[in-house]
Amino acid sequence: MSVTLLAGSATASVAVTAADDPASSLPAAAAPAAGTPAPVENLIVGYKSSASEATSNTAAADDAVAKGKKTGKKTKFDRRLGTGAALVNLGGATAPSEAADVIAQFRADPDVAYVEPDSRAYALATPNDTDYAKQWDLFEPTAGMNVPAAWDKTTGSGVTVAVIDTGYVAHSDLASNVVAGYDFISSSTAARDGNGRDNNPADAGDWSAAGECGVGSKASDSSWHGTHVAGTIAAATNNSKGVAGIAYNAKIQPVRVLGKCGGATSDIVDAITWASGGTVAGIPANATPAKVINMSLGGSGTCGTSYQNAINAAVARGTTVVVAAGNSNADAAGFSPASCNNVINVAASNRTGDRSFYSNYGSIIDVAAPGGETRRATDTPGTVTTPENGILSTLNAGTTTPGAEIYKPYQGTSMAAPHVAGLAALLVAAKPSLTPAQIESAIKTNARPLAGTCTGGCGTGLADAAATVNAVTSTPTTPAFENTADFAIADNATVDSPITVSGVTGNAPAALKVGVNIAHTYIGDLKVDLVAPDGTLYTLHNRAGGSADNINTTYTVNASSEVANGTWKLRVNDNAGGDTGKIDSWSLGF
Repeated sequence: MSVTLLAGSATASVAVTAADDPASSLPAAAAPAAGTPAPVENLIVGYKSSASEATSNTAAADDAVAKGKKTGKKTKFDRRLGTGAALVNLGGATAPSEAADVIAQFRADPDVAYVEPDSRAYALATPNDTDYAKQWDLFEPTAGMNVPAAWDKTTGSGVTVAVIDTGYVAHSDLASNVVAGYDFISSSTAARDGNGRDNNPADAGDWSAAGECGVGSKASDSSWHGTHVAGTIAAATNNSKGVAGIAYNAKIQPVRVLGKCGGATSDIVDAITWASGGTVAGIPANATPAKVINMSLGGSGTCGTSYQNAINAAVARGTTVVVAAGNSNADAAGFSPASCNNVINVAASNRTGDRSFYSNYGSIIDVAAPGGETRRATDTPGTVTTPENGILSTLNAGTTTPGAEIYKPYQGTSMAAPHVAGLAALLVAAKPSLTPAQIESAIKTNARPLAGTCTGGCGTGLADAAATVNAVTSTPTTPAFENTADFAIADNATVDSPITVSGVTGNAPAALKVGVNIAHTYIGDLKVDLVAPDGTLYTLHNRAGGSADNINTTYTVNASSEVANGTWKLRVNDNAGGDTGKIDSWSLGF
């Protein structure tokens, strides 16, 4: 099987070169220097509801004075916050180490629920990248991904994102964030670099002459596709140049699989394995395995076993896999790797918040992200009529071999997927303990409705960076378990899909989250139950919905009487003939 990149091109803008500016995303005049611990003036103390200090200001004042005396500080009660917590003044600017002594006194008190420094926040500066104003996909309220509001909590530091694509052509707006990758193209002819696999992932160009890629194939210029994708994820930011990356402190690992006439599944499967830290015979081990993989590529046909096995193994190693839905204005279930399990499948939306006219759709889509439209659906194919509505990123001016670096807007689900890969990198950096299943769940749960429409289905809506980052950083990690294997639902039959839960203490919660993704026509035929380890049934769906297709939702179940650990099952009973389907996936969130 051969796959191709999933993007379309538009007009170019010449790169603006300037000296690098190491300015942070905080205003220099207001924010402390990076790495400098700020002094602490106040503490916020939350008392347990049973404590007198929780309601009595006098008791809280006495407690503050007593705690201060033990550490030699003149602490005092200042005021009551709207949440009921007490604001405790430390008597002036206090070094963090001294404040820690007072904090320790409060934490040792069994009547104290929590204590934390009254830290300061600062206005976020707009990135000074010269083309940032053109990046509507990051910040516009209608259809942007709400990225800037996430940057005060995470910028992707310490995370490697593998871009499995055409490789990397040198670009000064990316160079500082690129780590060693690999060229997995086996065919020297397709690679256009004179050899097969090697440790140089440089993009030698994917141009082709007419007829070179099959009878009737048209001539095409080099796309420099992997470099455009990489810029969306992690272009250097606040360097007075070009564009801003979503996870601008993450690292890009270029993994080359696409050359002339696309790329082979065998090469892509090895690339997935290597990028995620697996072993590929004859290839040196990956020194910097990726926590996120982006694949803005695809071909027709359902997911094959080779793809699925490689993806499953990558996810098992802790790598989140993001894929583009495809650009055929068709059901994504007929394309690969979009139809694989264990991936985040991304559709494309445009500047008005509608599904982009070219984007694939369907029940298999997980979420949408900005992919842009460099032309309207009614405009002549191949024309560029609305370049301002495309996704601007790093590129090259060479038509065949590399030329000068430029910036250029493209459209495609290829452009949508790296928005979500960048968001995944932000999440991993913010909370390294997150599993791929938890990352996918967080992105889908915190998406917002599209401002426009999505005929055919765009998953849970438009990915929202700030909402997702806030959700994972403000709440404890929820243990999540998932079964992504397909279970066929035959006519007048019952099927069970199991999940074995382990490592969870005590009983299941009163708000157990049960995510269900069933692909089935006429859902009025179906009864869907959650089966607890002791056999207790919790009915989720009981032959409702009539002729509607598919169930893709999350149910909340009071399972507090059930022991959490054990084998849970999703049981689906088809009670009529004429319509069949499958359990595509389901999950439990404790």
